[in-house]
Amino acid sequence: MTEQHGAEDPRRRIPRTDALLALPEVRSARARLSDAVLADLARRAQDRARSGRIAPEDVAAALVADVAGRAATSLRPVLNATGVVVHTNLGRAPLSPAAVDALVRASGYVDVEMDLDFGVRSRRGAGTVAALLAAVPEAEDALVVNNGAAALVLATTALAAGREVVVSRGEFVEIGAGFRLPDLIASTGARLREVGTTNRTHRADYADAIGADTGCLLKVHPSNFRVDGFTAAVPVAELHALATERGVPLVVDVGSGLARHDPSLPTEPDLAAALADGADVVIASGDKLLGGPQAGLLLGRAATIRALARHPLARAVRADKLTLAALEATLAGGPTPVERSLHADPRRLRERAERLAAAVRAAVADAGDEPMGNGPAGGVSVVAHDGRVGGGGAPGVPLPGWAVRLPAGLAPLLRAGDPAVVPRVHEGACLVDPRCVPEDDDDRLAAAVGAALRALAGGTPGGGAGA
Repeated sequence: MTEQHGAEDPRRRIPRTDALLALPEVRSARARLSDAVLADLARRAQDRARSGRIAPEDVAAALVADVAGRAATSLRPVLNATGVVVHTNLGRAPLSPAAVDALVRASGYVDVEMDLDFGVRSRRGAGTVAALLAAVPEAEDALVVNNGAAALVLATTALAAGREVVVSRGEFVEIGAGFRLPDLIASTGARLREVGTTNRTHRADYADAIGADTGCLLKVHPSNFRVDGFTAAVPVAELHALATERGVPLVVDVGSGLARHDPSLPTEPDLAAALADGADVVIASGDKLLGGPQAGLLLGRAATIRALARHPLARAVRADKLTLAALEATLAGGPTPVERSLHADPRRLRERAERLAAAVRAAVADAGDEPMGNGPAGGVSVVAHDGRVGGGGAPGVPLPGWAVRLPAGLAPLLRAGDPAVVPRVHEGACLVDPRCVPEDDDDRLAAAVGAALRALAGGTPGGGAGA
């Protein structure tokens, strides 16, 4: 570091790291942030001063602001304005208040695997299993693992490792990120015995395939696609009769975790119906239509569930205490956000969309950033918009609703804002659908959209949207 013409190098006035870490605001942040994170934030503030982006005298204030805005996780909460209820890229099901409270209660020591009356080890997650059986009394017993794929792997491993799994070719599903059901099953050591064709499979196809080497029959709901036209599939009840006759277990993967029939989703299978029709084991995800945390659910006959629970793989895929607590609260608590979004009243959605559009127009007009009708705010309108279930549930089933239509260029500004808003970009427009946004957040949503519109118009980017 050199001095020119006798002038002091301003970088010498940059506070030392130890002095910055000794600031009261930084010391108090140690309860939620590690020393390594705080030291890194201090170095970044110093680097901004060294590069001339801030004055040396502003380093301490910049660090205090950075510490205040730094969370211990990089995950950012977002407002889901896409109209897709179970949005995989946004974490699928948002948890209910009861489930969130349960997570906090379970964050310390809890009796997840202990009988407090007698001080001995007990069945893991007994309360969660009881809640599942209360919600789906058609099941004799239940087991919870860490996700739906793990549930399928456990069932096929325990029942058919080294043997055959008989499954229809029309049910060879590929799930997200390129994972395919055939590959998943093959990884267990079981062999796939394909029957039928892509569009038509009959009872006789299964019957002809069953032999001494059959481990189980598997029926999979093709949840993320739909085949129409010249098709045929064998109902669970018919497969149950065949499986019973031949003495092989029947595993049914219903996918989305719908507990009971929902008239608004007429073709979506549910746990209760599959069990009533005779499935030995029914598999589903907990973070889809059930509206809970990520979990794999296995419900069915007591003897079969016990066999799965005793398998060594069950330990590798078991659910943790937080999942068990949130799942139990989802089942025992009030309506979930997923349930509310699925059954949102279209008239109410239109009222909310109209109110959002009016608030946005007013905010932009009051700011005086543009003549109404000539700039971005002039493109604000309310349009009919069908939401979707998402998460591979009820493909093609529309959820009638409404959205605010905005300029397409607004989408990246909304995603970068605070709060972050994820809209749908469709046919050259940015659509903001209130279906999955809690009504309590409508004002935050309006403020974020207004700030992004002002930024798009070239005005001052408010509230962080577009900042």
